[in-house]
Parts: sequence; C-alpha cells; structure tokens
Amino acid sequence: MLLPGRATPSELIGSVRRGLYVTELIGFGVNNVTGDYSRGAVGLWIENGELAYPVEEITIAGNLRDMFEAVDLVGDDLVFRSALASPTLRVARMTIAGA
Repeated sequence: MLLPGRATPSELIGSVRRGLYVTELIGFGVNNVTGDYSRGAVGLWIENGELAYPVEEITIAGNLRDMFEAVDLVGDDLVFRSALASPTLRVARMTIAGA
C-alpha cells in the first residue's frame, strides 16, 4: 500500500513546470517479467503549474521499477472507493508519445 503524502493535488500540480496530469489509463500493457509498461492515456497538460488543455490518444511508457523510483511527490488525497486506490503521484520522468 502506498501511504498518502503531505502535498495537496493542487500543490502537486503547481510544482510541475511541464508535464501531464493523467486522468485515465486505457488498456493493459505491463510485462510482468521485464517490468516494461506501456498504456494509452488521457489527461490534462500542465504548463507552469497550471492545467492548460486536454490531451488524449497518447501513450505513456516506461519500466515499473524506474517509474516507482522516479516517484518524487505523493499527494494527501488517498480515498478508498474500491479494492484499488492511490493518492495523486508525481513521477519525475516518463516517456509520452502521441500525435
């Protein structure tokens, strides 16, 4: 279980110069042997700490181990609504691709 951190989601978003706030993941794309990860995603682009515009039909990719090591900020918004739950996370670096 990933315990909640101390940053609010607004503080977390405000700390990002350029990045993606992922709101939905599509499909299944994890190799359980190698940890390679690739999934379709939908979200909002962040520019200078502000949500700027919607983004869709993109792919986020990386390696699970690298992704977990790159988590550098955890939000305080953990809410249990089902068997799966997570606070908002900031991952310092990932690959994003799309048209």
